[in-house]
Amino acid sequence: MAVIDVADLTKSYGDVHAVRGVSFSVEQGECLAVLGPNGAGKTTTVEILEGYRTRDSGSVSVLGMDPADGGTELRQRIGIVLQECGVDPYLTVSEVLTMHAGYYNKPLAVADVIDIVNLGEKATARVKTLSGGQKRRLDVALGLVPDPELLFLDEPTTGFDPTARRQAWDMIGNLARMGKTVLLTTHYMDEAQALADRVIVIAAGRIVAEGSPDSIGGRADADAQITFQLPTGVSPGDLPLACEVDGDGLVVVTTSTPTAALQTLTTWAMANGGELKQLSVSRPSLDDIYVALTADTIEEPS
Repeated sequence: MAVIDVADLTKSYGDVHAVRGVSFSVEQGECLAVLGPNGAGKTTTVEILEGYRTRDSGSVSVLGMDPADGGTELRQRIGIVLQECGVDPYLTVSEVLTMHAGYYNKPLAVADVIDIVNLGEKATARVKTLSGGQKRRLDVALGLVPDPELLFLDEPTTGFDPTARRQAWDMIGNLARMGKTVLLTTHYMDEAQALADRVIVIAAGRIVAEGSPDSIGGRADADAQITFQLPTGVSPGDLPLACEVDGDGLVVVTTSTPTAALQTLTTWAMANGGELKQLSVSRPSLDDIYVALTADTIEEPS
């Protein structure tokens, strides 16, 4: 049985169709990233899964239960990390987690939760003294207290600096190694690339693409681009392959056979005494694919 199973989900607000026939599933131990522009319907979809909104039609199963009437039984088995969590700033980290643990039948030990989110040095610190990144780790800790089988993470690293984001990624990666199933919403494509086993892109209330971060939207089969600085005294017409020059003055060779193209270019360079500086080979990034998939969609309130 899938941990999450959604079929033909719909939700409207008056004349606004926020979710239009969405279907997907999440397997145990999987990390699924849900991507989409603001107003695409992803927040509405996730809130229906969490049991905070009712659906108009379609079927939804979360841990074998309908979240619309899962009640306390479902709440005991899931963890939810919102974009912002309201926490008493004058309590210590340990006090906040101990109080929260009292709401659950079989919570994780507070000390273990603190270790998982790397807040050991701040266990006795008041919440108001924590940095932004530390407060976000506390938010995740609150979601982990019930020892959930399924964890919802809503934009977990918004506002983080690069170092704090990498630390958060390591922490979320540890959750996967613990066997937790994670549903992640994010606007950061590199975050989805680093954490997700699978990605779905929602736009205008519909799923427009689904797959692994490396394959979604035909990314794995897309043409590669070889870029390099043109050697001194050489014009683009002198090169052995068709090319363009981009706005930065770099030569761009687009090819479906990058290995053969590289051999042709490097052989030519060696024979002509030229060094191909700034040489790189790349396929479309997840950012590129996401922009292409959502470029023509109309944003609607979610």
